[in-house]
Amino acid sequence: MLDVKRMVILRDLAEHGKVTVVADLHRVTPSAVSQQLRALEAEAGATLVEREGRGLRLTPAGAALAAACGPVLAALERAEGAVRALDDGPVGEVLVGCAPSALATVAAPLVAALAVRHPGLRPRVVQADPEDAVPLLRQRRLDLAVTYAYPLLGAPPASGTTALPLFDDPLCLALPRDLLPAYRRDGLAALREADWVSAPAPSSCREMLVHACRNAGFTPRIAHECADLRAGLWLVDTGRAVSILPKLLCDAPPPGTAVLELPGRGRTLEVQVRTGTETRLAVAATLEALTGLTGDRSPAAR
Repeated sequence: MLDVKRMVILRDLAEHGKVTVVADLHRVTPSAVSQQLRALEAEAGATLVEREGRGLRLTPAGAALAAACGPVLAALERAEGAVRALDDGPVGEVLVGCAPSALATVAAPLVAALAVRHPGLRPRVVQADPEDAVPLLRQRRLDLAVTYAYPLLGAPPASGTTALPLFDDPLCLALPRDLLPAYRRDGLAALREADWVSAPAPSSCREMLVHACRNAGFTPRIAHECADLRAGLWLVDTGRAVSILPKLLCDAPPPGTAVLELPGRGRTLEVQVRTGTETRLAVAATLEALTGLTGDRSPAAR
């Protein structure tokens, strides 16, 4: 019988390509990852990985086994959910990762709603950007993750997860008020010489800013990096910078900063779960509360 935890290690190696990255994900040493892979090879009776330079690459047998991991994990999640369905109701701790920009508008109302609807549930919110939240979700260190996606970037969902859209969040341009006439005349192209404020890489918010500027015919000069883009508005307020950021972060701009909603699609706020956990009582109750809280916003489409 194949060990499921070892299969997950193989899946992660197939996705990330480096033993050191897999070791960090699983909070073990690289040598421990190698030992688990060797044990999995013994269980499978096949060579799953082979040396390539200083790293490892999957053999055809390894790639086939890694691809089979997703359905196996989903089936196990559903089996565990079937057992939990016999409980009297949703109880216990539920771990919710949440993007920083959605803490006030999604996570805080969710905690309040669950206290009323399901007092036996103990929601615990963990602030995490999607780049961090999704790996935590897949490693079973979160039960749900409130994340976001930019449809125009076309990034596929992470394997082993299911994303449910909550609402659309438009993108906004933040610029000093004295640049408004130039922008209204020439669009984003008028800002090609400006200093830009963006999130540090890697970040889908940064990718979208670069994408929007390149569509206008230039590559932005990112002079300032702010993990908190709302705080970055104060750099715009100096009159020496501009930025593109989600509308959720633009509710209280500084007085010298103009905020204009950009045309086209922005980002979609969504909640992700591990595939197969959607019907688990605690997860289902949290999903129901989330959709109830966000149902009055403009519908999201993916």
